Amino acid sequence: MSREEDRTTRYQEGSLTLPGTVMLGTGVMIGAGIFALTGQMAQMTGVLFPLAFLAAAVIVAFSAYSYIKISNAYPSAGGIGMYLHKAYGNRLPTAFNALLMYFSMVIAQSFLARTFGSYTMQLFGGDESGRMVPVLGVSLILAAFLINLLGNRMVQGVASFIGILKIGGILLFGLVGIWIADRLSVDFSNPGEAGTLGNFLGATALGILAFKGFTTITNSGSEVIDPKRNVGRAIVISIAACVVIYTLVGFAVASNLSLAEIIETQDYSLAAAARPALGDYGVWFTVAIAMMATAGGILASIFAVSRMLAMLTEMKLVPHSHFGMPGSIQKHTLVYTVVLGLVLTAFFDLSRIAALGIVFYLVMDVAIHWGVLRYLRKDIQANAWVPAMAIVLDLLALGGFVWVKLNTDPFVIGVAVATMIVIAIAEQVFLKKSENSRQSEHEESHAHKHH
Repeated sequence: MSREEDRTTRYQEGSLTLPGTVMLGTGVMIGAGIFALTGQMAQMTGVLFPLAFLAAAVIVAFSAYSYIKISNAYPSAGGIGMYLHKAYGNRLPTAFNALLMYFSMVIAQSFLARTFGSYTMQLFGGDESGRMVPVLGVSLILAAFLINLLGNRMVQGVASFIGILKIGGILLFGLVGIWIADRLSVDFSNPGEAGTLGNFLGATALGILAFKGFTTITNSGSEVIDPKRNVGRAIVISIAACVVIYTLVGFAVASNLSLAEIIETQDYSLAAAARPALGDYGVWFTVAIAMMATAGGILASIFAVSRMLAMLTEMKLVPHSHFGMPGSIQKHTLVYTVVLGLVLTAFFDLSRIAALGIVFYLVMDVAIHWGVLRYLRKDIQANAWVPAMAIVLDLLALGGFVWVKLNTDPFVIGVAVATMIVIAIAEQVFLKKSENSRQSEHEESHAHKHH
């Protein structure tokens, strides 16, 4: 069999260590969340935004339970796609929700890429024309694509190196920011109009985007050493580390900038918060961390997302065309993922990219918990109340977020709903065709036997 024809995916069992897995998870989590979401959350819920990060952490803690339970029972490199398949089988809910997860992860990459552009341009006094941010974002995605072509070890090595620098740098930023701040008292008693429950829930939903990177750990399932113990551990460590870091940074930003300043500089609020405290050096330091963080996040994300799409392709749940490309399915899914990321980065702004990502992710998350409650609970020995609580919290956050967006940017909710309808219809048609072709093959082979 020639190499050109070998299109199977190849997974390397035991190629990811526990620290390496934690770095991949925190790499994706700390990338987008902290750098670009702080300002957007402040815009939604005023001075309460550090508390919205904590509320998001609580929701994610409930969510993580289902993922840890399933990954302990069925560790798999397909992660979410495999979990949905265990719950719903070869049916529309599996394909639909897996594609929502796929798109929310591609959206996260574009989000990271544009954040990279926004921060980098702070070194040059901002981006007045609005053209350089997407150009820089697109360049970063292409660079991450090339590193991903070099294979697992390279990705883990680069992501771990960037992860250590980034986490150290952000911790330093948070500590120094709080130490230098002239007023650490963030006044929660007077949140004003922005402090309404709907707005707080909306900001919490955005905060969930900052934690959802833990799901990329599940995608590395069968490649982690001793996955039944280490996948769950890696998820818990990653979430705990992020809670500490986000809380520190939230207070550092809130105590160095007024609310109006945080909102005005929402695409690069950490760099802006560094200026009053540390001057230009602080800005350069923050931009350097942001560039590393977003680059590392994209690297880890492209790695995980392309694997998931390859798994769905192998499970015959999504249509696949080689478009004349040689090599394995995994290489093709890498190309699709990158092309989609490039399009989003070029044409959508940060707040709209985030909004699409959170709607898709929360709908998919509810489907995972429902699958555990309805179909998998006995097999994976899960307590019913935890996924039930996760569903309630997810729906609360999603409801608050949709309510805020309908009042401020209904277009983006329209795009999200239209996209979901298109995915559902296209998948239904594809699955029906697949089933019909399987049946006709079965009948043909049956007929041959009787001749």
